[in-house]
Amino acid sequence: MNMILVVALVAGLSTQSAQKTESPAKCPVHDAHAHMEERGEKGMGFSQTSTTHHFLIKADGGTIEVSVKQEADLANRDAIRMHLAHIAKAFQSGNFDIPMFVHDTVPLGVPVMKEMAGKITYEYEETAAGGRVAIVTTDPKALEAVQQFLRFQIEEHRTGDATITEEHPGK
Repeated sequence: MNMILVVALVAGLSTQSAQKTESPAKCPVHDAHAHMEERGEKGMGFSQTSTTHHFLIKADGGTIEVSVKQEADLANRDAIRMHLAHIAKAFQSGNFDIPMFVHDTVPLGVPVMKEMAGKITYEYEETAAGGRVAIVTTDPKALEAVQQFLRFQIEEHRTGDATITEEHPGK
């Protein structure tokens, strides 16, 4: 009789454990990332799965780089270029509405970047596969905010980019 009780208990625990394990499709973290990518497609105007984002942290700020995965994907390449040119102008004027929409929150660093818009420059440049926005400042408070913003983007977009400055790996 004790053996039946043990088997029933083990079977019950196994069933309970299996019910608690969530499939990746139902995982809140997976869902949050998928929702961010859906908002990204709407807010940025190009496919998030057909493109690659990179956020590079540098000693004087950093860069936002987006490129198509397939060289022949001219529609997404052109949409990237239009989006990044717009982003450079919007950020320069202190407008961070698109990243706030995409991430459904105020990204780290944005309040200070808005406050210090005059001490940060945003320069758009085309690349062969898309474009980039160089973000540069000499102000220490603005630099900290820019780097917080880029680290937030690295985490949210799961790019795997380094979260330390390229020129000073020890920082």
